[in-house]
Amino acid sequence: MLTDEFGREVTGVRVSLTDRCNFDCVYCHNEGLGDTRGPMDPQNDEMSADDVVRFLEVAAEFDVDAVKFTGGEPMLRQDLEEIIERTPDQMEVSLTTNGSFLPGRAEALVDAGLERVNVSQDALDPKDFAAITKSGAYDKVLEGVEAALEAGLDPVKLNMVVFEHTAGYVPEMVDHVAENDGLQLQLIEYMPELTGKPEWNIDIQRVHDWLEERADEVEHREMHDRKRYWISTDEQSSSSDDAGGGMVEIVDPVENPTFCANCHRVRVTHEGYLKGCLNRNDDLKPMGEMTKPEIREAYREVVANRVPYYGEYMVKNGDGEWEVNDKYIGEYAEI
Repeated sequence: MLTDEFGREVTGVRVSLTDRCNFDCVYCHNEGLGDTRGPMDPQNDEMSADDVVRFLEVAAEFDVDAVKFTGGEPMLRQDLEEIIERTPDQMEVSLTTNGSFLPGRAEALVDAGLERVNVSQDALDPKDFAAITKSGAYDKVLEGVEAALEAGLDPVKLNMVVFEHTAGYVPEMVDHVAENDGLQLQLIEYMPELTGKPEWNIDIQRVHDWLEERADEVEHREMHDRKRYWISTDEQSSSSDDAGGGMVEIVDPVENPTFCANCHRVRVTHEGYLKGCLNRNDDLKPMGEMTKPEIREAYREVVANRVPYYGEYMVKNGDGEWEVNDKYIGEYAEI
């Protein structure tokens, strides 16, 4: 297992299979990219199934034990099941998706080896959902969540980006996961410096405070300095039986250097570039013609050059604003 100079072991990889997406979410910095007609063969700028598997086989040599497939929308790749089936056995396989293609495919994905799924769902009202995603696929997403549960992907974690447009929907979403077995909620802090809309930002601490008041139990995870809140409905709380409840977790990297200090993932772009940080584009490393020796060399170099984003690469200036650390400014330094 490789370790960077900050002592962070790389135990997982996050592999983007495409930048195409059939949604056009207002908070995404890749709006409307690519062909979105539906699942199809890999496009010219996307790694082939063989390329992806070859990279994963090399990662497995370095004791990487988890892979998350992402996009864009990874289910726009019709060879997703093949890729999962060919993933090295030692790796736990998870998927982040908007869920609209899960109906009809969830069972096949599980049969191929998928173990966990995150489904993006930013609102429970169809009109609110359409306003955020620019999509009319609300019913398909609900069907997809149900299909995932029926296929054995329990729990299904719902991803919700928290910003000005969605903050008012948080209480309803919390109740939703508390009332429905098999669902968990992951609230993701909006990162204004990556989307160009700083005015949409909200104080994520307000969400923490509200959840703490509601929670029956609060679990503090040292890794990433994350908190998990276990929430019951009023009916569940008044019951003498163990009626369950929902788990809500906040992913809040901004103003949280501990989050980046405990990052153990390397990223791969759909084009076949390695990168040590999700939020940077100045650390891209090509894997050449994707031969195993080239992949090994690129992987070692990317791990060696990994830098925590907040607290090291990004530092506070005299006005308390985040800016790139002069130490890392170079010819290609762009956020």
